[in-house]
Amino acid sequence: MPTRPVLAAFVAGLLVMLAGDALWLGVIADAMYQRGIGHLMAERPGAVAAALFYLLYAGGLVFFAIEPMQPSDPWQAAGAGALLGLVAYGTYDLSNLATLRGWPAGLAAIDMAWGAAISALAAGLGRVAAQRFGGP
Repeated sequence: MPTRPVLAAFVAGLLVMLAGDALWLGVIADAMYQRGIGHLMAERPGAVAAALFYLLYAGGLVFFAIEPMQPSDPWQAAGAGALLGLVAYGTYDLSNLATLRGWPAGLAAIDMAWGAAISALAAGLGRVAAQRFGGP
């Protein structure tokens, strides 16, 4: 059973990822994704796959970026989260760039930057949440 600080970090990271991606994918960058890969996009994201991604990713943030930074400050967790986001989103985007005809390089770069930014925010706020709920 996870401790209260770990659960708080997980929930905070999950909420930041969900809210951030809703804003990014649904409003800010929607037209860019439609122009670049609209022909590949589903009308609606698959709910089960999306839920599994967010749960897995929030767990990864806790395991790789938030908890190892104890008792460090949230900025260190944010830095580790940024690196994890760059690696995770880079794996997706660079694999697509290498294997899919017409995958836009500019979109890959922007998506990787987004992955690093949102992961940094989620990990930093996850560390804050862990500290508020009894963690170091």
